[in-house]
Amino acid sequence: MDACRSSLVCRLFRSAADSDAVWGRFFPHDLLQILSGTDFASSMDSLSKKELFFRLSHRPVLVGDDPNRSFAIDKRNGKKCYMLGARRLSIVWGDTPAYWRWIPDWQQSRFLEVAERGIVWWLDIKGWIETSMLSPKTRYAAYFVYNLNVEYNGFEERPVKLRVYLEGQDGNGDETSVFLKPPPNMQQQFRERGDGWMEVEMGEFFNDGGEEDDHRVLAFSLFDFDGNTTKSGLICMTEVGRLDVK
Repeated sequence: MDACRSSLVCRLFRSAADSDAVWGRFFPHDLLQILSGTDFASSMDSLSKKELFFRLSHRPVLVGDDPNRSFAIDKRNGKKCYMLGARRLSIVWGDTPAYWRWIPDWQQSRFLEVAERGIVWWLDIKGWIETSMLSPKTRYAAYFVYNLNVEYNGFEERPVKLRVYLEGQDGNGDETSVFLKPPPNMQQQFRERGDGWMEVEMGEFFNDGGEEDDHRVLAFSLFDFDGNTTKSGLICMTEVGRLDVK
C-alpha cells in the first residue's frame, strides 16, 4: 500500500515505486520454485513485477502438477496463501457414492472436482499442510470454504465443530462450534466470499518457523459425530489464508 500511495506523489516517485526493484522485494523468496511447474510460469517474463504481484493476489494459480492445490499471495504484503481442493482432504466415507458424490466442473470452483455430501449421520473432514510451505513469522487462519445445494438438510439443527492444531500437539488444539447455516433467530456465522462460496474460520496458527527444515504439519478438521441428525447437501473445499499479524 505504501508503494501505491508513493506513486501518486509525482512522476519521479511513480517511476521508483512501480519499479521491479521495489515490487520484487514483496514476493516470497521461493516464488520461482513454487511457480516453476505451473502453466502460468511461461507467461511470467512478460509481466512487470508489479503486474505479477497483482495477478497472483487476485487470480490464484494451480500449483505444479497438482490440480487440487492453488497458490496466491496476500495483496497487503505478499504472504503465501493456499487453497486445497476436496480431493486433497480426508473425508470419511468420501469414496462411498451413497454418502458423497464427486462433481466435475462445478460452478465457480477453481478445481476439477468438488465433493457433495449425500445423506449421512457423521461428518468428518480433515486436511493437512506442511508449515515449511507457509510464510514465517505470520499468523494464519484456516477456513472451511463451502456451499449448500438447494436441498440441504440438517445444518440449521446442529452446529459442526472445528479445530486447527499441530500434529502431535498435546490436546489437539482448541475446539469451536459454528452453524454452517444458522437458524433464523441466530446471527450469521459464515462470510460470503463474493465468488459464489461461503467460509467459516476454523482456527488460527502462528507460523514462527516456516524454514525448509521445518517438518511440522498443520492439521485442520471439521466434524460432527451426532448419530441422530442427518445432514446432506454440503459442497466443500478448504483454504489456508493469512490473517493480520497480531
